[in-house]
Amino acid sequence: MSTLQQGQGDAKVDDTRPTLGFQAKELFRAMRPRQWSKNVVVFAALIFDGKFLEPGPLLRTVAAFVIFCLVSSAVYLLNDLADIEKDRAHPTKRFRPLPAGTLKPGTAIVAMAALLLLTIPASFFIDWALGVIVITYFLINVAYSFYLKHVVIIDAMAVAAGFVLRVGAGAVVVEVERFSPWLYVCVTMIALLIALGKRRAELVELEMDASNHRAILDEYTLPFLDQLIAILTAATVVSYSFYTFSATNLPDNHLMMLTIPFVVYFLFRYLYLIHVRKLGGAPDELLFKDRHLFFTAVAWGLFAMAVLYLSNWQ
Repeated sequence: MSTLQQGQGDAKVDDTRPTLGFQAKELFRAMRPRQWSKNVVVFAALIFDGKFLEPGPLLRTVAAFVIFCLVSSAVYLLNDLADIEKDRAHPTKRFRPLPAGTLKPGTAIVAMAALLLLTIPASFFIDWALGVIVITYFLINVAYSFYLKHVVIIDAMAVAAGFVLRVGAGAVVVEVERFSPWLYVCVTMIALLIALGKRRAELVELEMDASNHRAILDEYTLPFLDQLIAILTAATVVSYSFYTFSATNLPDNHLMMLTIPFVVYFLFRYLYLIHVRKLGGAPDELLFKDRHLFFTAVAWGLFAMAVLYLSNWQ
């Protein structure tokens, strides 16, 4: 009787074997489409250089955005493959397709190679400089996955470099003429702030077991991270403020300075979420989960575009 039951159990397992459609669904989930929102910074040059209404630059920027969505997904697959064993012991990452075992490593490797074979030639086709930036972005992330994430402070700087490269990609495809260097500084500061905010959230969430999940967390302490975050918050506000009244591509009426309160509130709200609410482990998702952050970002964007495109230029 037990043999019969065992045979029936084996048959049941065969019936639930992952199908091609299920693997495709899990692959898409492993590509982390929710994190594609990070790539919207590619549009910064298009908007702030005053070319948002020009079809050619707009189409090239959309193409660059799609390329970065796909190449970043290749990076996520690589990172999950490299950390698959540690992720299995993580309270939340263990539910990702690779550590959970719902996606085969071989499928992830093939998909990663296919994404690179698609995105790298496409980026060179659009602009050779975009191709160089995409390759640089991928190589930095390879170095991050296998080495840089184990080097204190450099790990956060490597993450920030990815955002700066995204902005640079947007700049080369629209051939910027009036794009202020201050925006590169702003992006660098806020990217570092978010990266360190994530480290802080991981320390709080994992507590004494933090270094077992991410070894670099043993090099950080909450007081040290809080000091760095405070410095970066101030630097972000100062650099953005300088941009609003010193950039040459802005109207002479200095109306862009009215967007400073949006930036200040956004940063303070983010600090509230990571310090008081103990959030910040997935900062890209906070934007959509916290309505205050979301509507502040939308209001800032609309107001900034109104200043850039509706103000009277002198």
